[in-house]
Amino acid sequence: MDGVLVHEGKPVPGADEFIRRLRDSGKRFLVLTNNSIYTPRDLSVRLRGAGLEVPPESIWTSALATARFLDDQRPGGSAYVIGEAGLTTALHETGYILTDIDPEYVVLGETRTYSFTAITKAIRLIEAGARFIATNPDPVGPSAEGSLPACGAVAAMITKATGVEPYFVGKPNPMMMRSALNAINGHSETTAMIGDRMDTDVVSGMEAGLHTILVLTGVTTRDQIDRFPFRPSTVVESVADLIELVE
Repeated sequence: MDGVLVHEGKPVPGADEFIRRLRDSGKRFLVLTNNSIYTPRDLSVRLRGAGLEVPPESIWTSALATARFLDDQRPGGSAYVIGEAGLTTALHETGYILTDIDPEYVVLGETRTYSFTAITKAIRLIEAGARFIATNPDPVGPSAEGSLPACGAVAAMITKATGVEPYFVGKPNPMMMRSALNAINGHSETTAMIGDRMDTDVVSGMEAGLHTILVLTGVTTRDQIDRFPFRPSTVVESVADLIELVE
């Protein structure tokens, strides 16, 4: 989403037409984000504010992928959650019980206000045997004032305290891409991934067997591509260059 369709809260030129072409074509698509704070409905409204019409059912978050993963691993389980509505709603909807009493999992996501008390509780529950899951490994997130500590940074603190590494569900884990494919009954051989980061988007798309398209409207610049030991299938300046490819 960020860096592909929107940049610093404003739509990337051509993004509105690209999304419109996708909708009109009848092709199944999902807008992906590693951010677990918001529900798909929240994100749909935020995108609409930027002039992009993306229905909630066309949005896939690391929170949804995490809930799907846990539902597959231990259906109807229990978890102590550090996160906001995007994560807690996704887990509730899969039938998970959110509790701090002997949970099977500690699930860490993003929140605008990480609580030292909540982190301490998570550490003690993991020491008592709870399994450690995190929605994504992103160390920092953006804000108007500058960088904010994100899920990956807080996970590192918990790992330092417990010696237990989390299982990260979101990008660059190809699990994120595969869960998105399953959500829309897609197949890797006929699906493309469009992203702005080599280290998360392209690598996870490649490992999931997708055609990978790097746009240069976000994090990775053209001169950085060759620094990586893998390459995207296609490189374009922006999604505006892909409009005519949507049949």
